[in-house]
Amino acid sequence: MIRTLLIDDEPLAREELAILLEHHDDIEIVGEANNAIEGMAQINQLKPDLVFLDIQMPKITGMEMLAMLDPATMPRVVFVTAYDQHAVAAFEKNAFDYLLKPVVESRLATTLERVRAAQSPQQPLAEVLGETIRHLPCYQRNTLKVVRMEQVEYVFSDLSGVHVATAVDTSHTQLTLKVLEERSPLIRCHRQYLVNPEAIAAIRLQEGGYGEIETHSGQKLPVSRRYMKGLKQTFGFQ
Repeated sequence: MIRTLLIDDEPLAREELAILLEHHDDIEIVGEANNAIEGMAQINQLKPDLVFLDIQMPKITGMEMLAMLDPATMPRVVFVTAYDQHAVAAFEKNAFDYLLKPVVESRLATTLERVRAAQSPQQPLAEVLGETIRHLPCYQRNTLKVVRMEQVEYVFSDLSGVHVATAVDTSHTQLTLKVLEERSPLIRCHRQYLVNPEAIAAIRLQEGGYGEIETHSGQKLPVSRRYMKGLKQTFGFQ
């Protein structure tokens, strides 16, 4: 998997890019940042493989931020800009590639092919576990846990990683949301959430096509508009 960070002061631009990246199974978005200061902190914390970086941002521009990073540990950076004249300057600042806004899906695919070619091959953890994941390898501090899939209510990601929630507690896993979506019964209800259909007690509809799931243990998690239709169809709702 290619751990990816999005840095852009425009939430809509980040959302649109994230939706395009969802079509690529080997891309895992591990974080998003509103500005260069947040972005540098997340790069140091999350150590992503790939960063999509907006050039025009307040206070510190993307190019200025790139100059502040340590070249020895810097991830591959793809500039995202609405201004074509920045393209040459982007390469002068050692960017891996650049994309013009609005991002075109075919051009993004070309960039990702270049990224893949530069990546050293690694065997995904899911391949070691087998085709269908029935048990999740998790950890809590110094304790290694094996969580049965039927115990899982939902899985979610945040800046600190991927978390597995049961009716009793929450632990962490090295598996990604994409791998779990593809190789387990969990279904996506939000860009950062997967839910076990067997754990759903109710789906509350909200304005704008959004919603909220309540699990049998009383936990609540969001449903985004993008996944509401599929979630309802899972249970036979129109």
